[in-house]
Amino acid sequence: MSRNGKKPALVTGGAGFIGTNVAHRLLESGERVILFDNLSRPGVIKNLEWLRETHGDRLQFVRGDIRDAKAIADVVKPAGKIFHFAAQVAVTTSLDEPINDFEVNARGTLNLLEAVRAQDNPPPLVFTSTNKVYGDLADIKIAANGNRYEPEDKYLREHGFSEKRSVDFHSPYGCSKGAADQYVLDYARTFDIPALVFRMSCIYGVHQFGNEDQGWVAHFLIRAIAGSPITIYGDGKQVRDILFIDDLVDAFLLAHEKMDQLSGKAFNIGGGPRNTISLLELLRIIEEVDGKRPEVDFAEWRAADQLYYVSDTRKFAEATGWKPKLNVGSGVARLYHWLLENVDSESIVKGRWLQNSESSAVARVTTMPRSKRLLQSNGRKKLMAA
Repeated sequence: MSRNGKKPALVTGGAGFIGTNVAHRLLESGERVILFDNLSRPGVIKNLEWLRETHGDRLQFVRGDIRDAKAIADVVKPAGKIFHFAAQVAVTTSLDEPINDFEVNARGTLNLLEAVRAQDNPPPLVFTSTNKVYGDLADIKIAANGNRYEPEDKYLREHGFSEKRSVDFHSPYGCSKGAADQYVLDYARTFDIPALVFRMSCIYGVHQFGNEDQGWVAHFLIRAIAGSPITIYGDGKQVRDILFIDDLVDAFLLAHEKMDQLSGKAFNIGGGPRNTISLLELLRIIEEVDGKRPEVDFAEWRAADQLYYVSDTRKFAEATGWKPKLNVGSGVARLYHWLLENVDSESIVKGRWLQNSESSAVARVTTMPRSKRLLQSNGRKKLMAA
C-alpha cells in the first residue's frame, strides 16, 4: 500500500507504448504503480528506463510473463486497480505462431481474471481489445472518394461502427483477442468482477516504436525520418480513425472512475469520425512536417485489412463526457517531433535499436514469408470478390 493509503495500480505490459503512458500519468498524479512486463518487445527497455529515471521508487517493476499464473497472482494481490495491456499484438505473428498467440492473449487474460476473482475485494480491471473482433467488414459497401475509401451508407460515414456490430473473429489474433474480450465481459457478468473492455482503433503517440505489423503511424514517421521507403499494402486508400495516446489515457482513467456504472460493457474507442485518415493522407501530413514526401513502395493487399474502420465512440462519450482533444494534424506533428528528439530512427530501420541487455528478444525487422504469403494470397481473393 502506498504512503497515501491507496493501493498501487497494476499495469500489465507496462513497458509497452500504451502501458508506459498510463503508468506515467498515474505516477505523475502521485499514485504508485506496479509495472509487470516480460520485456519481450524490442525497445521497451527504453520506456522502462525512462519511467525509472522520471519517477524513482514510486515505480515497482516486476519482470514476468502473463502466461505464468503464479506470477500474475502475486502482482494482483496488492493491486487497487488494473490496466491489462500485456498481449501479442500482430496479426502476422499470430499466423506464424497461433498457439503462442492464444497462450498470451486468451490464456494470459484468463490467468489474470482468475487472479482477480480470487481476491476478497476484486480490483477493477480495464482490458484493451481491438476492432479486429469485428472481422474484415467485407459486407460493407465501400466506394473510393479521392485518396480514401468511404462506406456508401451515410449513417456509417457520419458515426462509424458501434458496439451493436456483431463480432466476427478473423485470423488467430482476432480469435485470441476476441476470446479474451468475451471472457472479461463474462467474468464481469458471471462472477461480478468490476471489469470493462475497450475495443480500440488505431492509437498513436509518444513512446511508440511502431513497426510494419503494428503501430503504423509511428512506423511511417520513423521510416520517413530515416529516409527509408515505406511499404503500403494495397492502394493506401484504407481509412482508420486514429487517437492520440493522451486522449486514450483520459478514457482509461474515466473508465476506472465510473466503473460502477460501466462494468460488464464493451466500448469502441478511437478518434471517431472527426479524426479519420487514409494511408495516402498520412503521407501528405508527413510531407508537411518533414519537408519532403516519403518514398513509397506498394505491395499486395493484406487479407484481414479492413478498407474502412471508424469507431462510433458515442456510447462511452455519453456515459463519461469523454471526447478526443487532439486532432490528426496536431497529433502527428507532435509524435514526429518526439521521434526526432528521442529516437534514432535510422538504427530502428536497420535493426540496431534494441538497447536491452536484459532481454533475450531480438529486434524483428526481417519479413515473415509464411505469414505474409497467407495475408497476400487471401488479400487477393478478397479484392477479387469485392
